[in-house]
Amino acid sequence: MLEPAVPGGSPRAFLRVGGLTVARQQLNLALALQAERIVCLASDVAPEIVELQHQAEAAGASFHVIANARALLGLVTAGDEVIALGDGLFASVPAAAVLLGQGSVVLVQAIEQGLAAGFERIDLNHAAAAAMRVPGRLVERIAELPTDCDAMSALQRIALQAGVPQRGLPPLGQEGVFWTLVRSEADAHALEPLWIRQRTGGGEPLNLTRAMARMGVHSFGPSLLHAGSGAGSVVAAAAVMALLGLGAGWFGLVPLGLILCAIGWILREAAVMLARIQRESPGSGLAGPGSRAAYAWLMDAIMVTLLAWDLAPDRGSPSPELFFAPLMLFGLLRILPRAIEHRWTAWLHDRAVIGLGLAVAVMAGVGTGAVQVAALALAAGGVIASSLQSRITPP
Repeated sequence: MLEPAVPGGSPRAFLRVGGLTVARQQLNLALALQAERIVCLASDVAPEIVELQHQAEAAGASFHVIANARALLGLVTAGDEVIALGDGLFASVPAAAVLLGQGSVVLVQAIEQGLAAGFERIDLNHAAAAAMRVPGRLVERIAELPTDCDAMSALQRIALQAGVPQRGLPPLGQEGVFWTLVRSEADAHALEPLWIRQRTGGGEPLNLTRAMARMGVHSFGPSLLHAGSGAGSVVAAAAVMALLGLGAGWFGLVPLGLILCAIGWILREAAVMLARIQRESPGSGLAGPGSRAAYAWLMDAIMVTLLAWDLAPDRGSPSPELFFAPLMLFGLLRILPRAIEHRWTAWLHDRAVIGLGLAVAVMAGVGTGAVQVAALALAAGGVIASSLQSRITPP
């Protein structure tokens, strides 16, 4: 953490990509590899380094700040293994953990690709990848070098001379693999959109809500992540929308309440995507599976209540039979995707589309009929789909 992003500026290790500093990404990689000691090469102890220290110690690792490579001699024993990451390296944690988790290795890449990205040349055909895993006994040779030597280059040269095997990087840009040097704000800004797009794709089927949430995250996600609020602020906004929807229904504005619930659902999906980006940082689980499921149950309960209020002459005490049709509808919306494996059932999870459709029906004065018809259609569709599925499934 010695190289400045601009002359006289702070280290480029503190540049942010998607709200995550380069140094934090490297710490995440070290923790993913179950590192017991984190050694940070820096000229002074900046507040960002203190924050890294707290995060490392919270994960159970010790943390040390050293001013030069020779200080490693007192921290590394011959029986240790050393994982070294270059200044400014921003790499995908899963890909790097696989490459560095297979024993001693010096990671390399094609010379054209590496030199264009600012990596150091190794030989005629290869450039460095600014990452290696070497036996701790090799660190002793740093004592033979000048105090002001470049730690990463020196250790890499020692490892190659000692016969540590080389391994090439996988194709970059595929399956979310990033491996680049972030040297300036321009580099960080250029990487950020691709970083966010890769982490908001997910493996879930795309529906209207996810498409809208993804557009929102691509547009406003960087600002939220850099501000430090990220998924947490969007989760709070989604909860507020759900409560406002309930309040609107209490005052007789059931269509408005359903629309607010639909907006809340979109915000909640956006929070899940932001949390997926923040998950590169340990401890960022504000929009995890548990809270996501809890919000889905809350949304169903609010929508059922709104539909019952639409029929009740007195919203303070609607009769129990008014809840029957809405409960049947939302019960089927939950049961069918679990009972039937089909692409179209993914749309049954989309409460934004359902909320907007019900809002239109209520405004048209056919809310009760729409709920009943939808419930019957789902029941019939479930019977037909399960029958077809049982026919094509071998016994």
